[in-house]
Amino acid sequence: MKCIIIDDEPLAIDVIESYLTQMGNMEIVAKCNNPFDAITFLNRHQVDLVFLDIEMPNLNGIDLVKSVDNLPQFIFTTAYPQYALDAFNLNATDYLVKPIPFQRFIKAVSRAREKYALENNLTHNVAPANPSDIKPKDNFIFVKSEYENIRIDVNEITYIQGLKDYIKIYTCSSQKAILTLSSFKVIIDKLPSHFVRVHRSYIVNVNAINALQKTKIIIDNVRIPIGETYKAEVLQRLGI
Repeated sequence: MKCIIIDDEPLAIDVIESYLTQMGNMEIVAKCNNPFDAITFLNRHQVDLVFLDIEMPNLNGIDLVKSVDNLPQFIFTTAYPQYALDAFNLNATDYLVKPIPFQRFIKAVSRAREKYALENNLTHNVAPANPSDIKPKDNFIFVKSEYENIRIDVNEITYIQGLKDYIKIYTCSSQKAILTLSSFKVIIDKLPSHFVRVHRSYIVNVNAINALQKTKIIIDNVRIPIGETYKAEVLQRLGI
C-alpha cells in the first residue's frame, strides 16, 4: 500500500515511519509537515492510506479530510482523544492516540489492509499482520513527554517506574527521569526481551542489574522491590 504521513511534528513522523518499515508491503510515498503541501500531493498522486494528525497549524486534520475529494483511507494519529467521534463520522479507518503502542498500530494497519483488499477484490498477499509475529526494533523507542516525542535508546534504559497513569523512565545517560503518560502494557510491548517486570510498579533492564538481594534488585544504588507475584519469573529469568 502507498502511504503518506501528515504531521507537523517531525518526531511523530519518524515514529510512524519506523513502525511502517517493520511491517512490510507499506510504501511511504510522502511525508508532510504542512497540511497544504499534503493536499497538493494528494490531488496529484495515487495514495492508498493516509496517516493524519489533527491539531496542526493553519488547517487541522478534520478540515483537511473535508477539503480533499476522493480521499483514500485515512487513520488519525493524534494526542487528543476528544475528536474520535468526529473522526468515525468522517469514516476514518481508525483513530490512534499518541503515544501510539506498536501493537495497536499493527491492528490499525491490518484493518486498513483488509479494507483495501475488499475494495480492490484482492484475495492474496494482503493477510492482516499478526501482532505476535512483528516485534519492534530493539535499538530505540519514542515516548511523548512535555508536548514532544522523545527518542530513547533502549539499551540506555536502566529501569521504569509506574505511577498510576504515568511512567518514569530512568536512563544511564541522565539523572533526571523521563515522565510520560502511558501504561506498563504499552511500554513493555515496545521493549526487547532483556526487560522484565519485577513488581507491579517496576520494569528493569536485566543488563543494568548490579546486584540481587532477597527481595530487591539493585541498579545504580537504587533498591527496586521484587514483587512476590513476579519473584519466580525474575529468578528464572536471571538463571538463579
